[in-house]
Amino acid sequence: MSIASPTTVHAELETEHADVIRSTLPLVGANIDTITRTFYSGLFEAHPELLRNLFNRGNQAQGAQQRALAASIATFASHLVDPDLPHPADMLSRIGHKHASLGITAEQYDIVHEHLFAAIVEVLGAETVTAEVAAAWDRVYWMMADVLIDLERRLSAAAGVTSGQVFHRATVTRRVDDPSGTVVLSVVADWRLTDPRQPARYVSVGAIMPDGARQIRQYSLVTVVDDNELTFAVKPVAASGGCPAGEVSTWVAAHVRPGDILDVSLPFGDLPTSDIGTGPVVLISAGIGITPMNGILEHLHRWASDCAVTVLHADSSPATHPLRERQQQLVDALPNAVLELWYDQPGEVVTAHRGRMDVSDAAIPADAAIYVCGSSGFVQAVRAQLTERAVDPSRVHCELFAPDEWVLG
Repeated sequence: MSIASPTTVHAELETEHADVIRSTLPLVGANIDTITRTFYSGLFEAHPELLRNLFNRGNQAQGAQQRALAASIATFASHLVDPDLPHPADMLSRIGHKHASLGITAEQYDIVHEHLFAAIVEVLGAETVTAEVAAAWDRVYWMMADVLIDLERRLSAAAGVTSGQVFHRATVTRRVDDPSGTVVLSVVADWRLTDPRQPARYVSVGAIMPDGARQIRQYSLVTVVDDNELTFAVKPVAASGGCPAGEVSTWVAAHVRPGDILDVSLPFGDLPTSDIGTGPVVLISAGIGITPMNGILEHLHRWASDCAVTVLHADSSPATHPLRERQQQLVDALPNAVLELWYDQPGEVVTAHRGRMDVSDAAIPADAAIYVCGSSGFVQAVRAQLTERAVDPSRVHCELFAPDEWVLG
């Protein structure tokens, strides 16, 4: 599947709307968290099936989804009134790919519009949200929605399906329990998989929870597409810092076995990897962020790439390092690959660095394509270190497993 992404917003905000957005953006921005909370409350009251069967209940409980919506709207509106700000194309691409993998359809944008604008009026008051203000923000919403709807249709078409028809009933063919506690699942289905030469994609996986809800999560593919089989890794997430344990990951680890049936989408993902291997590659990860990096390594190994590959990974210890053995096997199999490790507790791995990853002295070729995946804090720290090294930011491609990942820029 080729990656289709929006490169421009093909319409300009009318002057009268731009003036209104510019004057009201600070007010909307100051209240955006309240607006989005009110929006989701009204949405789920009117459509409880969306919370049960589409939205991530864990992200909702923690407020992550609300922050994601707030960030996307503010970013898009800000660019419309100040074109000198960074273009939101990357953000729109991320959202579009996520939506396509979830089976979002154009009709659902009407539902979101109804409840979002009801929330704006409720929070700001009808005396503030005049007809003029409502018209301007309505225009912003539909400009953003139209870009996403078009992208999602193109992505579905590239995958050979109509919008919303991305899920298949997939049979689990294999389960491997990694020593780290990560579970690796392989599935097959009656699907048409396209473009196996594009690694670092993900699938959406739907599972029926004990209360009957169908919860969906996205997991990175850790192998290349082969013989109609997809393989992805699931790391159970323990409760921590007031956040609940991962609902789906915990259920998968406890219950899913070969022969079981899961709803699995076709692969999507917007990391630019179609030309990977034509030049030096640097893969930087922490924790379960290793999964798309191992997918890239599998790709380079399969196509016998002889490019220079630098692999940098950080973890708590060798015992918690997901897919550690396979990562080492792939590095050893590639003729020009090197691996550096950072552990808080290195244990018997005497060659590992102790403590947090520091890439300031790592061997990073000036023309390398750099991929970074891990927690928000990890990705931000690595990006800051790369900036200090004057690495061209256009060569740095980041992914983290959060609904508001585009706030990293």
